[in-house]
Amino acid sequence: MVKTTKTKTYNTETATVVKKVVSGAYGDPAGYETTMYLTPEGDYFLYTNGGAASAYATEKITTYTKANAKKWLEEN
Repeated sequence: MVKTTKTKTYNTETATVVKKVVSGAYGDPAGYETTMYLTPEGDYFLYTNGGAASAYATEKITTYTKANAKKWLEEN
């Protein structure tokens, strides 16, 4: 997935996975995955996607500051 802002592009194909968290099994309507990525430029973003009954029913990329990424990584 790719998300482009005014100045940056976030791409799950070219970024490095830092940590992935999966809840539920494939096909579970309440299941989801969250993956923290690091771009080659040093920017962090979170990719979320899940079943229709999950908190992440819509595929999304959310940008994170280094401090917020560190906090997310410690909590997950």
